[in-house]
Amino acid sequence: MKARITLSNFIFKCDFSQGIDISVPHVQTLAWDSPQVKIEPVTAGDWTGSVDAGAPVNFCNVFFNPHGTGTHTEGPGHILPGKPSVNAHVPKGIMLALLISVFPEQTENGYAVTRRVLQELWPQDIHFEALIIRTLPNDQAVKTSDRSGTNPPYITTDAMRFINEKRIEHLLFDQPSVDPEKDNGELAAHKVFWNVPNQPQFDKTITELIFVPDEAEDGFYALNIQTAPFENDALPSRPVLFPVEF
Repeated sequence: MKARITLSNFIFKCDFSQGIDISVPHVQTLAWDSPQVKIEPVTAGDWTGSVDAGAPVNFCNVFFNPHGTGTHTEGPGHILPGKPSVNAHVPKGIMLALLISVFPEQTENGYAVTRRVLQELWPQDIHFEALIIRTLPNDQAVKTSDRSGTNPPYITTDAMRFINEKRIEHLLFDQPSVDPEKDNGELAAHKVFWNVPNQPQFDKTITELIFVPDEAEDGFYALNIQTAPFENDALPSRPVLFPVEF
């Protein structure tokens, strides 16, 4: 299905039959030493909720931690008391997004996406709501490898200030966190993006642990972030990209 869309004062064409799924399924531990995903049939007396066990349906409980087992979208409730839910704040429609590929730079705390790298790649004279950062090299192994204890690349606070200056509302990143794995609990990049604790921006989201395949070239896309409707600080999500033509 092809459509002609006006967003952010720009008109572009989009083919909704050509979606690119950039999510990583919640199958196993990928970060933070999270518990393994468990999907187990319900048992009640001598009844087991599995067709293989003779039941008429499969009826299973699911146990997982969205932050560490796959693609997830989170809001300020991730770092605020009371754990406000992000569910009502996930964008429900289509937005204009820029995909960029970056080589993280060496810092005092490992490798990171820096302001300098973003400035070099930033387009001029166009506003878009969402930014998708693909770190290089782009290895499919990250979809199944446990990165716990490896200090994966992150985003510096200065780079995050630049992202805010550019009025990005929704940030998507292919690493476990926008902050270093070990930062003494500071979560500085999260706080900068959401303006915590001063005036939390509840309509802004961060999506982590995505994987953007090589065939998706850098540039602009229409983006739809699909999430499961739990009431939680983070939700399992399925971002989908649609190539656009201006």
